[in-house]
Amino acid sequence: MQNSKRGVGIVEGKKVQIGKDCAIWNYVIIGDNTKIGDGCIIGSFVDLGKDVVLGKNCNIQAHVTISNGCILGDNVFIAPNSSLLNDKYPKSTYMTPPVIKNGAAIGGGVTILPNVTVGEKAVVGGGSVVTKNVPPQTVVAGCPAKKVMTLTQFEAKREEFLAEKHRVKQ
Repeated sequence: MQNSKRGVGIVEGKKVQIGKDCAIWNYVIIGDNTKIGDGCIIGSFVDLGKDVVLGKNCNIQAHVTISNGCILGDNVFIAPNSSLLNDKYPKSTYMTPPVIKNGAAIGGGVTILPNVTVGEKAVVGGGSVVTKNVPPQTVVAGCPAKKVMTLTQFEAKREEFLAEKHRVKQ
């Protein structure tokens, strides 16, 4: 692990691969055979299960659970207190972990159920429960999560919000 920052209390399983320039904060559990890509940031109290794959430049914030076998693409963001689940009928031996594609953003307190794919550059609103696949460049929210807007609409609203905040500061 080159040029990486490490906190205290990290528990690392067997055959873990950690890319260069990663930051892994305090009290993180990393399961056997997990692969963490270059440039990832893993917040405190994160639980990465066995056989998890994180692409490059992922930002996994504090108190996130990523269950065994989950696959995240590059540039994925997961806000605090979110869970990616892998067992549709607990307790079974047949795991169907979710897949999170490149550039997806998962809000805080989100639960993503097993056998779900979150598409490329999709956004999941905070507090949502994702029960079905999320198409690329789509914004979903709610319980269960449903489409609320396109990525283009989301980006326009974000820009408007940031511009307003900037005007207020001046």
